[in-house]
Amino acid sequence: MNKALAWLSGLGIGAGMMALADPDRGKRRRALLRDKAIHVSRLSRDGLDVARRDLNNRVRGRVAVLSARLRNESVDDAVLVERVRAKLGRHCSHPQAIQVAARDGRVVLAGPVLAAEAGRVLDAVRRVPGVEAIEDRLARHEEADVPSLSGKRDTPEARPSYWPPAYRLVAGVGGGGLALWGLVRGGLLGTGLGLLGAGLVTRAIANRELRDLLGMGAAPQGFTIQKTLTVNAPVEQVFEFWSRPENFPRFMRHIREVRNLGDGRSHWVVSGPAGLAVEWDAVTTRTVKNELISWRSVPGSTVGHTGTIHLNANPDGSTRLHIQMCYHPPAGVVGHAVATLFGADPKHEMDEDLARMTLLIQRDATAGPKGTEAAGLKGPEAAPSPRAVWMPRT
Repeated sequence: MNKALAWLSGLGIGAGMMALADPDRGKRRRALLRDKAIHVSRLSRDGLDVARRDLNNRVRGRVAVLSARLRNESVDDAVLVERVRAKLGRHCSHPQAIQVAARDGRVVLAGPVLAAEAGRVLDAVRRVPGVEAIEDRLARHEEADVPSLSGKRDTPEARPSYWPPAYRLVAGVGGGGLALWGLVRGGLLGTGLGLLGAGLVTRAIANRELRDLLGMGAAPQGFTIQKTLTVNAPVEQVFEFWSRPENFPRFMRHIREVRNLGDGRSHWVVSGPAGLAVEWDAVTTRTVKNELISWRSVPGSTVGHTGTIHLNANPDGSTRLHIQMCYHPPAGVVGHAVATLFGADPKHEMDEDLARMTLLIQRDATAGPKGTEAAGLKGPEAAPSPRAVWMPRT
């Protein structure tokens, strides 16, 4: 096991050194790595300060609660109600529908609640400091068949599992120590404990569940990019440009090729981490002439990718363009972090890509029927990045 880990580590280090020493893009990657190291050091310093203060406040709060319990101090009714309400939001999807009252430590709960959440609510309220008894007047509903239970449901199960700063600090320090001890200990036990410690450190740093970090969640969260800009060209021309995916490599640096397969399908080849090619097929899902274009990657693709373009004609003849793209990188957040490190992150490069796109379309409008190709403009290098051409809004 140790030999396998050493071999994989050596392979990863070798691939990283090759990427950093690349004669074409190595200088940019090294500069990007240096900038990210400085950025991470600043974030780490600020994060440690926040975690230290959070841990100090939590310890003081626990001490105050234990002291109050030992002295058997009574809790003011208004304070108790607020404590209960603070708990409800974590254990039911419609906490505003529940009415809370308190008198001498006795809490009264009334109002509608989903039957599947009632038990969880009662258990949470029982654990609130100062609650001596609960009077259950909750009206249980199997379905959201009353107005107060309708609308968007923010179920506790659907919420991301975030750790507070104090927990992240303790898990990071403990996981780091466990990983070092496992590395020194060696053997099967040491390897297992080392992996457990490394998992704790990763979970503490990223503050995301490990299954999402590795892209194994049932519905992993993607990374969304939204931009709004104005192109000085008629809406018909902008729509024609975006309705042909084979135009994308002309202004998007990380896209090597988009091949039209017919029937609204296209094949994408994109530069991934360390310059490796990543490929998938996409299909156009909806098109409204001069108004809307939507596409998504086909099920089972290496990269889950969706995109939507909204177009609006302005009174001065220009076009307002709103672009929304979402992608699920391979290996979840880990894959996104690796891609960012090697400069293949659409979030980082989209600003320059869209600036080139606006210039290409505007030059096409003035280059005659043969367009930009006739003017000798081919590929991303044909258009510099005039940041003043468009106005982003994230």
